[in-house]
Amino acid sequence: MGVDQVLGNNVITTSLDKLVNWSRSRSMWPMTFGLACCAIEMMAAGAARFDLDRFGILFRASPRQADVIIIAGTVTKKMLPVIQTVYEQMPEPKYVIAMGACASSGGVFDSYSVVQGIDEVLPVDVYIPGCPPRPEGLIYGLQKLQEKIMAERNSFGAAIGYGEVVKDA
Repeated sequence: MGVDQVLGNNVITTSLDKLVNWSRSRSMWPMTFGLACCAIEMMAAGAARFDLDRFGILFRASPRQADVIIIAGTVTKKMLPVIQTVYEQMPEPKYVIAMGACASSGGVFDSYSVVQGIDEVLPVDVYIPGCPPRPEGLIYGLQKLQEKIMAERNSFGAAIGYGEVVKDA
């Protein structure tokens, strides 16, 4: 089974999963959700010096157009319902990045009003450490998310209603 003859220079063979995952990982549209000082570093990553556009990453202001949400900064319990609503409005497949110590673990704010990590509420895919993390850290985290998306199986089948996405760790 397989190809017995040379197909030529203009033919590529691949699986549909690899093609869909490649296109999804190379065109991530993050929903910007800057809550504190980490948002400044997130904005710097999208500016001219670091230029996330070269990776196909375009910040979106609408959750209905985004497939990644970057939680950048301190999450308070008062802000939590808004974050959950925005996350629920995002179409599938959707991914979460916790940027900074506050979003990952509450940071230095061990208080009744601060959520001690957004992973208590949302399924986080990538954690970016630091207080605040540099733009290079966000770029590295986005590259790790690209690798994670490329490792998924049955992503196209799940999109059209056949089975579930299998995420390899």
